[in-house]
Amino acid sequence: MSYPCEMEQVSPDSAEGRMVLEAYFRDIMRRHYARDVTRDEVDAAMKVEPSSDLRPPGGAFFVARHGGAVVGCAGLRLITAGIGEVTRVFVRPEARRRGVGQHLMEAVEDAARGQRVTRLRLDTGSHLPEARQLYLKNGYREVPAFNQGRLSDQWYEKTLG
Repeated sequence: MSYPCEMEQVSPDSAEGRMVLEAYFRDIMRRHYARDVTRDEVDAAMKVEPSSDLRPPGGAFFVARHGGAVVGCAGLRLITAGIGEVTRVFVRPEARRRGVGQHLMEAVEDAARGQRVTRLRLDTGSHLPEARQLYLKNGYREVPAFNQGRLSDQWYEKTLG
């Protein structure tokens, strides 16, 4: 069953941006550490890995809405001329497997093309199998590590057409 959803570019520092980013960090940390995480741990992770650069001119941050409620997010970070990074891809558990992740990936890739990005990179963790499935479905291929992500152990890349 596919969710009809609307994509909107927002500031990651807005109230809804911060709310969905907190949910993102809580989810990936909980799954990585296989335990509940505290508010202090989430806040610390958000400070270590800030999202404030996911806005123009160096990036973009999208939220997906269903029925007015934010159900997911994804970001684009411009790295160097022609290279971008997909980051902060998240779909709330109740909205998963309904096409929201696909819509978010399309929004990020469209924004990247608009910035003349020809290659997108991303990192993820083996504790996030549905993310890996989404990336492979969208034409990303596994590549050697290109960063030192704290919670990452898999790296992908895609050439945009």
